[in-house]
Amino acid sequence: MSAITYANTLTHIPGWVNTVHIDQQRGYAYESNGRFFHIYGRAEGLWVLSTGLTASEPAGSQTLDDWTQRVFGATSSEPMLLDPGEVVAGVWRHGLYFKKEIHQALETDDYIQRTAEQALRILIEKLDEILLYIEPSRTGLQAYGHKCRELHILACTEAENLWAQYMRLANAVPVGRTFTTNDYVKLLAPLRLSEFSVSCKLISNSYSVAPFSRWNASNPTQSLPWYNAYNKTKHDREQHFADATLENCLHAIAAVVAMFCARHSPFPLTEGNSSLAGLFTQHFDISLVNPDPSSFYVPAFNISNDIRNDLFCGRMSDQVKPWQTKPLVI
Repeated sequence: MSAITYANTLTHIPGWVNTVHIDQQRGYAYESNGRFFHIYGRAEGLWVLSTGLTASEPAGSQTLDDWTQRVFGATSSEPMLLDPGEVVAGVWRHGLYFKKEIHQALETDDYIQRTAEQALRILIEKLDEILLYIEPSRTGLQAYGHKCRELHILACTEAENLWAQYMRLANAVPVGRTFTTNDYVKLLAPLRLSEFSVSCKLISNSYSVAPFSRWNASNPTQSLPWYNAYNKTKHDREQHFADATLENCLHAIAAVVAMFCARHSPFPLTEGNSSLAGLFTQHFDISLVNPDPSSFYVPAFNISNDIRNDLFCGRMSDQVKPWQTKPLVI
């Protein structure tokens, strides 16, 4: 029951709006029990998959490729990395949206999420206080001081804590005596960390931070400038006090945001009703840059006996089967 993803270029569903593909530019499809399923998805922002916009039809004698090309004008089709209904342990990807299914799929719960939210909230509250005294302009980003150094160290140690959680989840063994960036950099690919981009609203709509975009195994510390600066100012304040800049604080917090999203999804931050969500949306926005759609999670559906036998599009959010977990390998 392998799935494919593709770009939508048209909509040919009887009695349905024929412009759905304009806003929902991606498609994800597979065959199950003699039926085709197609889930619409966006190709911007957080690239949300819309199980509320699921099309289905009996397969008959046509192939899945024929069906997706005829009904959705599928182009640039490619296979998904996982089968429908499969997720990687502890790793959020597009396809998981509702809180209940995120907790089930990622084997988490309210308590685990709330503790992560509290840690992130403290960082953003400290940033909010600093911004009462330092203007977050291009010039102000280079300001430094004891409060910035304090926040910089706190944010980076939280990032280290989150990296270590994933190493334990993957049952990883450190290269040396303890885990270092030589180990942590192995999380870059399976967590898709380079895709996360955090924009800072108080600076400008064009100022965005992709904290892991340059991370690489050949220079696992130096390729994270904000983390390299943290090591310097933590161990030798006299010589490297000036590395504790407001800009490095922002990058370190963005890294924690990306790690939070990889574990719990972005939606508690962007759509939640908590004090953290209010603080986050006041200062930040988050999007995905050039994500790989083949790495997304495609839901598997329970198929009722009375499902329609024609081509239709409707809501299937309540028919998603429990997700099956594959181990995290780094």
